[in-house]
Order: sequence, then structure tokens, then C-alpha cells
Amino acid sequence: QVHLVESGGGLVQAGGSLRLSCAASGGTFSLYGMGWFRQAPGQEREFVAAINWSGGSTYYADSVKGRFTISRDNVKNTVYLEMNSLKPEDTAVYYCAADRTLGFARLSVDAYDYWGQGTQVTVSS
Repeated sequence: QVHLVESGGGLVQAGGSLRLSCAASGGTFSLYGMGWFRQAPGQEREFVAAINWSGGSTYYADSVKGRFTISRDNVKNTVYLEMNSLKPEDTAVYYCAADRTLGFARLSVDAYDYWGQGTQVTVSS
């Protein structure tokens, strides 16, 4: 069983930055594809960014491209989401997820096997 714990969320003004972390335990992290998703109140969970097992492939939602960066440290079993130039519309609960099947960077919620509990990001205008 893989356990994921997010941290780093908080309240920030528009234009500011945050760095989210997701620490994994209980599995072979270096083989997993990892993703970040977010969910705003009353909305469906949506894809933000994904990274493959090696860190060599990354994908981003159009809404965050150029502002967010996903990375991973397979020694520390941690995936990161660096968020810059934050906007009020980035406000949501952010979740990390692990795909143990293929290790690819995948965009679909349904592709992921394990999820963290989420961390709140609030961007004030």
C-alpha cells in the first residue's frame, strides 16, 4: 500500500508562489508515474501536471503551463509542484497521485491508483 502526504499549501496573494511537496511511502516510488490534480468547490477534480518515473517526461494543463513546474526526487521519494504567478483561479485543494501500473506521466484521474489527502491552496486577489 502506497501512502502519499501532501504539504506546502497555504494562503498567498495573486502573483505569489508556493511549492507543494508530496512524500511517498510504502511502495517503490521510483517506478511510479506521479501526478498533481486540483479540485475547487463544486467542480470536478482536474489534471494539473504529471511526471513519469524517471522525471524525463512531464505534462501540464494549459491553464498552468509556463507557471507551474513538476519535479521529483527518487532518493527522497518526493514529488514537487512549484507554482509561480499564482492567480485566484488556482484556488483549490491540490492532490498528488501515484500510478503504479506503467510509470508514465498520465493525465486522467482514472489512471492513478493512490491519492493523498490534499492540501489547500488559496490565492487572494
